[in-house]
Amino acid sequence: MNDFMTPLKMKRYKYIKSNAFTVGDSLGNPAACVFMEKDALPPEQMQAVAREHKGFVMEVVFCEQSDVADCKLTYYSSECEVDFCGHGTIATMYSMIKDDAALKSKPVVKVETNRKGIVEVLNAIDTEDAVYITAPDPIEHPMNLTADVIGKALELNDGAIRKNLPIRIIDAGLRTLIVPIADLETEISVFPNEQHLKTFCEENDIDIILVFSKQTADAEAFAHTRVFAPKFGYLEDPATGSGNSAFANYLLSENLWDGHSITIEQGGNNRIFNSVKLRYSNGQVLFGGKATVRIEGEYLL
Repeated sequence: MNDFMTPLKMKRYKYIKSNAFTVGDSLGNPAACVFMEKDALPPEQMQAVAREHKGFVMEVVFCEQSDVADCKLTYYSSECEVDFCGHGTIATMYSMIKDDAALKSKPVVKVETNRKGIVEVLNAIDTEDAVYITAPDPIEHPMNLTADVIGKALELNDGAIRKNLPIRIIDAGLRTLIVPIADLETEISVFPNEQHLKTFCEENDIDIILVFSKQTADAEAFAHTRVFAPKFGYLEDPATGSGNSAFANYLLSENLWDGHSITIEQGGNNRIFNSVKLRYSNGQVLFGGKATVRIEGEYLL
């Protein structure tokens, strides 16, 4: 057989596409998970795989063995490596723990992340059909932007941003600009221009923008949030661990929450709202939820 006719030998990796923070009929937030075991991929190949997923999932999570934890997770969007991906962690770890008897027997699973150190995964699958992730320690950043500038970037009308609550930048995995909105109807109807908002985020060193309303559609939800992430190649993140972790720290420091278990509903008026669980325990914010596997098979490289 001629060389050009010789079939290429391809490596096979376990692969799932899983939607995190699903509840009822909600679609959650999709992540692809590639399980590499010992055959870790170089960064340029992980980026290439993530680029192929543009428009299909928000991030791709690469899972490999770790010398210091139960596994190591590395996160990529179609644009770049991501410091931390909350929904990708939920999607990956919920599936791993549920399907692995050894992991399911552990109350706590340790995960090494690419840039945020080790986080703990609390196994609540049997009791709540959920897993909880310890959020990275929060970092407060100076807020030098005015409400008018932010409102223009988000294409908000005058008066849409609440004046009696502060705008802050908190990093609990990703550098998050947190913006209080006056009412639910305004908050769920915001759809800014993706390219303009990406430029705004890049110029101001912001990873994501979280807008929130204390009004909710579900009377049992504590607040409603939306997260915009044009820096990572898409306008909106439909359900977010890192953004809501920053929001949890915001609520705690503004004395708006005492740390008891709450549910945050998330999403715009173009979708069924997703559900993110938050709690505060032993001095740490935890975010949690379940995931629904949509595709399972092998990824060939």
